[in-house]
Amino acid sequence: MGLTARIRTRDGWAVSHAVVTVTDMSGAQVLRAEADHEGAVRDTTHLAPGAHTVIVTAVGYQPTAASALVTASGRAEIGTLTLARQGGSELPPPGPWTVDPAHSSVAAVAQHLGISSVHGRFTDFTATLDIAPDDVTKSRVEAVIHAASIDTGNTLRDQHLTSPDFLDTQHHPHITYRSTHLTADGPDHWTVHGELTMHGIARPIDLRLAYLGTGADPWGGTRAAFRATTELRREDFAMNYNQVLQAGIAAIGTTLRIELDIQAVQGDTLPTA
Repeated sequence: MGLTARIRTRDGWAVSHAVVTVTDMSGAQVLRAEADHEGAVRDTTHLAPGAHTVIVTAVGYQPTAASALVTASGRAEIGTLTLARQGGSELPPPGPWTVDPAHSSVAAVAQHLGISSVHGRFTDFTATLDIAPDDVTKSRVEAVIHAASIDTGNTLRDQHLTSPDFLDTQHHPHITYRSTHLTADGPDHWTVHGELTMHGIARPIDLRLAYLGTGADPWGGTRAAFRATTELRREDFAMNYNQVLQAGIAAIGTTLRIELDIQAVQGDTLPTA
């Protein structure tokens, strides 16, 4: 006898400590139970046979309701009830996530000669995510990039980019980003608000973030994928060097497009395998 149910997000993740309330046809509460850390409800309270209403609530999620028919034995098997996050946007399960540099990329694209693009990437970086359990907008992102790891596929160009004309990596070895909060832009899309420090100068920078989903990895862990983009103006970070060609065209564009493809592992460490 009693009630059994599973509480899940749209992605299939358990919603721990969701509250399940059952009312009879008169609207009177006959049961109140809390889901365990696996999102399961197993309550042995005897329920009167007949139709009932099941209401599920959890902090940070939209409430949902379903009908339930209690059998003559006093049992109601509800199955899986799905909760949507407040605002309609999904994120991975709350808690710490560690970015895997081996399966992530931090890339920059600059216009060259006004007609084409130069692509570069940073090969040495670390980053962490912390998905807030109650208010997703309070989730945090922190990243540290080793500026000297810039790689554009051309040694002379890379040496110039690390010189005082640009990144000046001798005096400013790290590029850092720390978020302040998030805002939802729609299902699975967010804006990350934060501060980027580069070349010794800090500026507010917003990242346009898309959450691509989660899945298991071969090492027994769980991974989440994201893609983020933004644009920077070099002059905002006191990188004003440029060579103007005879036609008046700048050799290097003043705007950089930043493209991030991120794969994060659930937890505060990366797998050793």
